[in-house]
Amino acid sequence: MARRGPASVEERLEELYALGATRIGYSPEEDAAHALAAAWMREAGLEVESDRAGNTFGRRGAPRLWLGSHLDSVPDGGRFDGALGVVAAIEVARRTDVPLAVVAFRDEERGCAGSRACVEDGRLPEAFLELHVEQGPVLERAGAPLGIVTAIAGVARGEVVFAGRADHAGTTPMDARDDALVAAAAFVLRAARAARAAGAGAVATVGRLEVRPGAVNVVPAEVRAWVDCRAPTAAALDALVAAVGFEPTYRAAPVAMGGAPLAALRAAAPGAPELPSGAGHDAGILAAAGVPAGMLFVRSLNGGASHSPAELSSAEDVDRALDVLERAVVRIAG
Repeated sequence: MARRGPASVEERLEELYALGATRIGYSPEEDAAHALAAAWMREAGLEVESDRAGNTFGRRGAPRLWLGSHLDSVPDGGRFDGALGVVAAIEVARRTDVPLAVVAFRDEERGCAGSRACVEDGRLPEAFLELHVEQGPVLERAGAPLGIVTAIAGVARGEVVFAGRADHAGTTPMDARDDALVAAAAFVLRAARAARAAGAGAVATVGRLEVRPGAVNVVPAEVRAWVDCRAPTAAALDALVAAVGFEPTYRAAPVAMGGAPLAALRAAAPGAPELPSGAGHDAGILAAAGVPAGMLFVRSLNGGASHSPAELSSAEDVDRALDVLERAVVRIAG
């Protein structure tokens, strides 16, 4: 990766990773990451401050535009998730002289605590940009280095209970069984088929099962299944939930990217593919609160590996993303 200042983006990502591959929100490791990012913000000529939630801001002038991401990670996470967005924002601030604020949010992985605190306090910008790795294989499959995010997918989750009858696994004929796990298996397959039929951006996952009594020689009497459905529009999410067939106990509405940030990214990266994000992000929290927001994805390599040490984006793709982000920032500041 070409040098673009006191240190390259790649080198700074390595410095953050050296603080710990596990940087849980509000841990000493996340604290250290914020201290390091604050030092880089000062090197870029920004005035640094923190808010009540511990979010770190580097400001220039009276900014109406924020750009940034988060510095926490999942356990044994990768180098790029969140951290790239913060390091890239600092680099873009160094390369421009427009009024802006770089923000490193706290504790994104466990529910976007930092960006939610900003919404609660009401200290919101007029526009927000977030650079992030895709965390999936779509761009790599398409041979595209960058992608523009159109929406953050909505989520519906719920628990389904299947009741059967416990019987001896060796002496009960197949046609005499009431096997709860067989019914649950049919539900898992129905969820997968429904998501495939729902169209682009729709997914369904049964990620947890509890089988009782849970003995290898007993026909299952009860199965509890937890399902997670996601789709980029409210209509698509409602249709998917209906097709899977469950009552959600948790629901988060889809959030569209838009306004000046989305227009600026489209102008800065003409021809870049557009796609929804199946994962939640700080940009979605701000957008849901009425802040026009835009997200730029960088291609994830290794089959889209994320939330693991195998996470990788190329130096060349990151450099392309920096150039696009810089052009978008200048266009918004206009």
